Parts: sequence; C-alpha cells; structure tokens
Amino acid sequence: MGALPDADRFGDQGSNTLGHVISRKKDIHIPNLFSLGLDRVLSIDGIEGKGKTCGAFGKMAEVSPGKDTITGHWELAGLIVPKKFPVYPQGFPPEIITAFEKMIGRKVLGNIPFSGTEIIKKWGEKHLKTGSPIVYTSADSVFQLAAHEEIVPLKTLYEWCLLARQNLLKGEHMVARVIARPFKGEPGNFFRTGGRKDFSLPPPGVTLLDLVKEAGYEVCAVGKIKDIFAGKSVTCYLPATGNNSIMEAIFCSLSKDFEGLLWANFVDFDMLYGHRNDADGFAEALEEFDVSLGKLLELLQKDDMLVITADHGCDPTFKGTDHTREYVPLLIYGEKITPIDLGTRESFADLGATIAEIMGCKGVLHGQSFAGKLFL
Repeated sequence: MGALPDADRFGDQGSNTLGHVISRKKDIHIPNLFSLGLDRVLSIDGIEGKGKTCGAFGKMAEVSPGKDTITGHWELAGLIVPKKFPVYPQGFPPEIITAFEKMIGRKVLGNIPFSGTEIIKKWGEKHLKTGSPIVYTSADSVFQLAAHEEIVPLKTLYEWCLLARQNLLKGEHMVARVIARPFKGEPGNFFRTGGRKDFSLPPPGVTLLDLVKEAGYEVCAVGKIKDIFAGKSVTCYLPATGNNSIMEAIFCSLSKDFEGLLWANFVDFDMLYGHRNDADGFAEALEEFDVSLGKLLELLQKDDMLVITADHGCDPTFKGTDHTREYVPLLIYGEKITPIDLGTRESFADLGATIAEIMGCKGVLHGQSFAGKLFL
C-alpha cells in the first residue's frame, strides 16, 4: 500500500502494489474489499472512500529488516526478527556450491536468481542429459533445488534438500527456506509438480501460533503457512495450492465446528502476478477474490473475526520482479467489530498481539495490541 519510509534502503522507493494495480484499472470491481475499508486507506487519485464501511481499517509498517515471506509472517505472528536473512542476487558462493556437489556426488546447474518456471525451460534439457540438479534462488532468502522426477526420485530430492538444510546452510548462510522443486515433462513442455516441499527454519521465538495452541485452541494452517512456521504449533493442516483451492479450504473449515486460528496465504497474487509483472492478471485476481470474499462474509458466525492483510509488497508495475518494502493493509471484520480507522500501526506485530489478547492467550509477543479499539 505504498513504500515504507526506509524503502530506499531496499531500492523500493515509489512502490505501491495495490495502488498501482488498481489505478491501472479504474473500473475495477471489488465492492467487498471497499466495504471493509480498503478504499479508505488507498492513496489513489480518483479512489475515495465514500461508502459506508462495515469493518475496522488501517495499514501496518514492518519493523523487521527484510521484505521476505518468512520475516513478514513471523512479524504478523508477533515475532520481530532482528537480523535480515541472507539473499544471493549473484547466486551462491563457491564454498556453498562446491560443498553441496560433494555431498550429493553430482555437479549442479544454474546457481542464479531466476523464475522457477523459466529456469526449468532454460536448464531442463541439460538436466535430463546430465542428471545434474538445478540450483536457483530468488528475491527471498531461499535455496531452491529443481529436478525431474524421472531423473531424481522425490525421496532423493528431499534427502538432498535436508542435507543442505542441516549441514550446509548455517551461520552466515542460514537461508530462511530450502525448497524442493520437482518437475516433469519434456523439452518445450516442462511443468512443476505438486511435490514441492519446504525445509524452513523454525521461528526463533514465541509466536501467536504457540500462544493459541497453549490456550487450548486449534491452529489450522492452509497451504504454505505450515511450512512458513516449520509446522511449529500447527494442529491442523489443509493442503492447498492456488487461490481457488485455498478459498475452498477456508470454506470447508468454516462449515465445521472450528474454534481457534485459521491462517491462509493467497499465493497467486505474489507468485503468478507480482513476480511476473502481470498487473492486469493481479487486478483480475483481486476481482475474483472479492467475489469469493462476499461468500466468505456470509459464512462468518457472530463470534468470528476476519483479518485481511499481507506479509510484504510485490508491485507488478515496479522495476524487476522482487518483493517491495511497503505498508500492508489491515482490514478487520466481524459482527462485534466496531467500524473504525485504526490508523498506521508501527509494526505488523501489533496484529499478533491484538489477536492474542482477544483470544485470552497468556504470554508475551512483540507489538502493541489495539483490541480495545475494536470493541467500543
């Protein structure tokens, strides 16, 4: 929702993911998001919040020194990370690659920051001929390993990733995630499969998930959320991949007798549109999400609270394909929630502290709770 004051340190001054996407499509139809207050906090010419708002709204700044997935989610859960995870815009150094090749007994291909779909187009055929796995990274702190399932069985690919996680990527090279990226197909028609597996660092401190579980509630993780927290304090896991399947998983949960925290990440906005500079696709996905949001609002019960936010920016109109250091939206809805302007929160962690207080959790998180403003 616009560059943070320190965005120049990340080369992100001028970024504004939602602002740029929506301003490109003046007739965008997202009435449910606007009804929750999104139009009140957007800084876009021609977009003014005039309608009745049924939820609390504001925006949040990130304190942790990063703009990656892990850092953003952990801060949302009340854990501020003091040190930025390492990234490798030039690829991994020789000491990492040489040691990894020795571990697996094979040379590797790639070793560059690249799109996951594009790198298998570029190196897939040579991988088939040599059996060498493809190493690549991204704007996130990740070590990704791609291999064709008929050349490197899934079990072996996972073992290689675990070797890298446990024995190699430590200390100054402690990346946030090691990711297995299996694929299939033939030259000219390679495609990634559903065998992706993340080997994430566990959170180095207490998170909202820990407090919710200790309070006797369920902690249900949809899709990649489980990996982001390395499974720590997750009591229920719902596998899902794209936006549509993620929303279906949420609908399924709300149709059952569920009491606790349900957390989902709609990955397509980042993966399919932000990183691929597809602003039009982003806008269309927002409209599709808004339709599903309308159905979701109807399923909420009187004691439910819905929060919509983000873990970082990913401006598809901005230079490059990196994440962007931005404010994130804060939209909160529920029958008992007071429609109020929450202003600009100093940290994502304020949200985690707020939810912990509302759920009666014991323990201390980073951030300042604003629960008192929600129930006036």
